[in-house]
Amino acid sequence: METRARYILVGLFIFASLLGGFGFVYWLNTIGGLGERAAYRVRFENSVSGLRVGAAVLFNGVRVGEVTGLTLSKEDSRSILVTIDVDRNTPIRGDSEARILVQGLMGSPAVSLQGGSPASPLLASSPGEPPVLVAGPSAGLDLTQAALQVLARFDKILAENADAFHETITNIDTFSAALSRNSGRVDGILAGLEKMTGGAQKPPSATFDLTAPKVAVASRKKIGKQLVVAEPTTLIENDTQKILETGPGGQIKFVDDAQWADSVPKLIQAKIVETFENTDAFSSVGRPSEGLAADYQLLLDVRRFRISLGSPARAEVELAAKIVSKNGRIVASKVFRAETPSQAATADAAAKAIDESFMRSAAEIVLWTAHEI
Repeated sequence: METRARYILVGLFIFASLLGGFGFVYWLNTIGGLGERAAYRVRFENSVSGLRVGAAVLFNGVRVGEVTGLTLSKEDSRSILVTIDVDRNTPIRGDSEARILVQGLMGSPAVSLQGGSPASPLLASSPGEPPVLVAGPSAGLDLTQAALQVLARFDKILAENADAFHETITNIDTFSAALSRNSGRVDGILAGLEKMTGGAQKPPSATFDLTAPKVAVASRKKIGKQLVVAEPTTLIENDTQKILETGPGGQIKFVDDAQWADSVPKLIQAKIVETFENTDAFSSVGRPSEGLAADYQLLLDVRRFRISLGSPARAEVELAAKIVSKNGRIVASKVFRAETPSQAATADAAAKAIDESFMRSAAEIVLWTAHEI
């Protein structure tokens, strides 16, 4: 019997301790601490659905107390008086705002207070009554009620403007039908605008190259000199990849949808070097960028490299050449000209005619250079 009584006492002690612990936790959660409290009343003009005694009171997001009472106003049945106990140091002012706040999607409602202007006086109480804070008209509305009010207003707007909405929808339908009937014309207009603004994608231009001729130099042995071919100088009209053509009045334009493989000066330099290499007459031929210790330098100036439109059209190539020694002395200079009739006014015919004129000029330059050196 004594052992059984001892177990009963131990069980009662543990049960009492658990109850005390739960009570203490609940007290801390609802009462919020041991500080001095101040009571206020908040008057809501609409529903405070879901709000209960013990709900949290937040001030600027910080918990400062809890709800201690809910009563209906005797003077106005639409008003609800919510009594709250908060920390005495909470600065609730006359212009502080109060509303019902739902904490999280499934959380319980709480009273949320927002601090007013620092210049506003603290809320004062009447004799024997706690201070009263009046909430705004929509402060007590929950999300469902607010959504219902918005839908009601939207329905009212639709009802008041039904004729205008119907007319707008009719106009849109008429406009869509007109677009459908004239879709072909619209496509044509858009295509014209695209062409006018340059938005249409053009096919890639035809690209043409020059030919480096093979020249036989009348020499029994190689010329034991190193030659550097500089990039030709020219006017800006020739410093381009476009195939140039001039009209009877000297007007300059470009052949449509056609271009050289590189800019004219660089292309001429590369093909002149290749022509020298084809002769196998010099010990070394190259460009200045290759770092050769050159004995001579060939300087070129492109004066004409174009199609001249006339009766008949012809390709004109004019290159001025100078041979300069390594001490800067001009050894020789000469101008080389070549013309070739162009059989048709097409890009292929123009490029072919210019290429033939260039091959004759390049061959003459190589032979002349070998003779002078």
